[in-house]
Amino acid sequence: MMNWRHISVNLLMLSLSFSGSQAMADDTLLDAPEVTISAAETAAQRFYLRGDLGYSGWADEGNPSFDVFNPATGTTNGHAFDATRFGNPLSGSLGVGYQISDMVRTDVTVDYFEGRFDADSFTAEPCAGALPPTGCRYETTARFSALGIMANGYVDLGTLAGFTPYLGAGLGVTHLRWNDISQAECAALPAGCVGAESRTSPGGESSWRFTYALMAGASYDLTDRLKFDVGYRYSQIGKGDMFGGSTFQAKDDGLSRHEIRAGLRLSLW
Repeated sequence: MMNWRHISVNLLMLSLSFSGSQAMADDTLLDAPEVTISAAETAAQRFYLRGDLGYSGWADEGNPSFDVFNPATGTTNGHAFDATRFGNPLSGSLGVGYQISDMVRTDVTVDYFEGRFDADSFTAEPCAGALPPTGCRYETTARFSALGIMANGYVDLGTLAGFTPYLGAGLGVTHLRWNDISQAECAALPAGCVGAESRTSPGGESSWRFTYALMAGASYDLTDRLKFDVGYRYSQIGKGDMFGGSTFQAKDDGLSRHEIRAGLRLSLW
């Protein structure tokens, strides 16, 4: 005959044993340290610094021109420079950015580059102090410096084996300053100078110009925090005054730059 007393005692002991184990488990969970993720730390991981060097082997200066005032007639006539050359293709850039999502990021950059301008031209108007029928021949050299501030946005197109291609665009302004201007003038016929050469140093102009840019490139993950970035950038700087005096005023037609750029992006932790 089954001993119900023994069975009841065993069931009671099993129940007490299970309750004790459950209580110990609950106490262990309550005593476990709470893990929290700081929102500030998460956001900080998305910020990055960047630095780039650029080579602008292809530049289009448009059609720089100049106005000449003729005191004898009281008129001002416009002319295009006959031959122009822009030099010094190197540039540098520093910036800070924010990774909005896995695909979208934005940054603000400060760009700097310098350039040289050389031009020759001939006008039918006489040089200052000269008399017709001679015209005037000008040989001009000048330098300029450009400091640009750009707000840029990018779309990262996915990462494969550490490589991330991207497309981007930017808007901003560029402060263009003209300096070290030297201009030689001589009374001339179309074939060449017929009078003595005189040299002047017209005053340079400076102004802020609207600028936009389009970018395409790819980055490579050197480490979890450091990326190597290579890309192409097309930028267009607006037109403005270059230099001049009482009878001569030169104007540039803006500047288009095609750049190959390489640099590093460092994520901040």
